[in-house]
Amino acid sequence: MNFDKIFKAHPWHGISLGDQVPDELRAFIEIVPTDTVKYEVDKATGYLSVDRPQKFSNIVPSLYGFIPQTFCGPQMAELTNKALARTDIEGDRDPLDICVLTEKDVTHGDIIVTARPIGGLRLLDHNQADDKIIAVLKNDAVYGEIKDIEEVPTPIIRRLIHYFTTYKDIPGEQKTRMKFISTYGAEVAHDVILRSLEDYKDYMKDK
Repeated sequence: MNFDKIFKAHPWHGISLGDQVPDELRAFIEIVPTDTVKYEVDKATGYLSVDRPQKFSNIVPSLYGFIPQTFCGPQMAELTNKALARTDIEGDRDPLDICVLTEKDVTHGDIIVTARPIGGLRLLDHNQADDKIIAVLKNDAVYGEIKDIEEVPTPIIRRLIHYFTTYKDIPGEQKTRMKFISTYGAEVAHDVILRSLEDYKDYMKDK
């Protein structure tokens, strides 16, 4: 019996990225702009679970999920350390996050999309590297031909930066959890992805 045909693949471990990585890859989408609840894949079971209700007005401005078979570990974090001339930053030990731009209204997560990485946001969550790869949905009528983040209208990038630098904050508290460092283009995004793939291999060696 072919068990691959009767069991659902774990989104983190069992979904193939395709054969054109890092130029093109498959991503697993957890939440979409209409969601008022933040969903996240449960690492143990692979099922989509409620992480937390969105307590305030922040709504994710794109499709948002992660790149399967990636892990934010030492190799990925090395780029952030170099950018900030530091040595103490670690990866956040999660799959690499991805935002996928599309003109279409995708109404729910728990789906796989094919996307083309065009850049990324370098962010810090405390002392952990928490990059967000920016990609476009393959063959999208509006975004599909974009090759690099510099071609994306500035207001869209600003919305993404605002969301990710505020979505974990609590109004009234002075301390900001997420810190935006910089944006980067497609070439660096490809490097981040390849490093996270190597981090995943190292992470899974003893699993």
